[in-house]
Amino acid sequence: MTPIVQALRHASRRTWLMLAILGPGLITANAGNDAPGIATYSAAGSHYGYGLLWLLLLVAVGLVVIQEIASRMGAVTGKGTADLIRERFGVRVTAFAMACLLLANLGTTIGEFAGIAAGMELLGVTRMIAVPAAALAVGLLVVRGNYAVVEKVLLVLCLAALSYVVAAATIDAPWGTILLETVTPNFSAEPGYVLAVLATIGTTITPWGIIYMQATVVEKGVGMEGYRRTRIDVVTGAAWGSIVSAAVVITTAATLFANGIAVDSAEGAAMALEPLAGPAARYLFAAGLLGASLLAASVLPLSTTYALSEAFGWERGVDRKPKEAPIFYTIYIGMIAIGALVVLIPGIPLFRLMVLSQALNALLLPVLLVLVLKLSGDRRIMGRWTNGRVQNALAWSLTGFITVIGLLLLISPLLPAGMAP
Repeated sequence: MTPIVQALRHASRRTWLMLAILGPGLITANAGNDAPGIATYSAAGSHYGYGLLWLLLLVAVGLVVIQEIASRMGAVTGKGTADLIRERFGVRVTAFAMACLLLANLGTTIGEFAGIAAGMELLGVTRMIAVPAAALAVGLLVVRGNYAVVEKVLLVLCLAALSYVVAAATIDAPWGTILLETVTPNFSAEPGYVLAVLATIGTTITPWGIIYMQATVVEKGVGMEGYRRTRIDVVTGAAWGSIVSAAVVITTAATLFANGIAVDSAEGAAMALEPLAGPAARYLFAAGLLGASLLAASVLPLSTTYALSEAFGWERGVDRKPKEAPIFYTIYIGMIAIGALVVLIPGIPLFRLMVLSQALNALLLPVLLVLVLKLSGDRRIMGRWTNGRVQNALAWSLTGFITVIGLLLLISPLLPAGMAP
């Protein structure tokens, strides 16, 4: 065997090993690059240029910390987040936490259907046709269809978001300024900027992502003896997801903000890809929106329904008939129906709806973060695997930061005109 063949075989083994390691961490981190995520990053880049890149760096670190905590809790306890909250804090706290989760996930589900509508309208199909058809398809796909096959097709469509990475690498961007903005925090109390900050946080660190991460680790039967690979998955996923989100901000800042164009529609966001794709930018962007939105609209209501059923001990599972799990199916169908109906309201702004859904995520996120941090710091639950001092400090600081920013946005209408942010 020649040295070249040996090297190729060695590289192949390393590649397959890495693919085996990557899993829920990569999926969860990149969930932020769905349609509402792309809308949020596009709006941030077109409205504020490179001014939010420092936040992306901060949120990337926070994502690693929080997702690692969630995955470690799953590996140590073998239980889901909702189970642990109910056992440790009781029914009342669980009910409040699940209500926040349901509201946040419902907002994101609405955002996903807004992404479907926006993507189809780019292709000339009215939302009045596209959204009901998508809602029906999503419901049948999960309940009766072969989701594993369709998921692969949708994931391929989601790869259209990678075009932003290529675009960011090829456009003539001021990389010195970009680096400086990334490491130099700055903040404005202007309401639009505060909303952009919240939406950026809420599209990256999500309530459903925390619960999904822990549930997947439990389902895979990961224990602490094999946990090192899961930690690599979490870090790698967060890094790649952050690269894509930063690429969206950089591309829109360099192509739109630099020319005084502020994004408020999917068509406007697609313009950022014109230097790369030319006239095909519209179709490339539409493919990304549709793939990401259909995938998330399929998974998000289902994961929410499983979490709620787990928390309260209801019968659950798509393998059960509706008569056997009535609450499970009612919540699932209800989330899809509400998500679709809201988007069909005449004149509702799709792009802004997607951004606002992510801000809602951030507003409700501290409730779940506080409970998760209390659980992960409890030696009766975690034994010797509780959070370290540095990790605790970072996680609590992030929780406090999100809470303060959320309160700032909420109280601003109550302040006198001269004091309002």
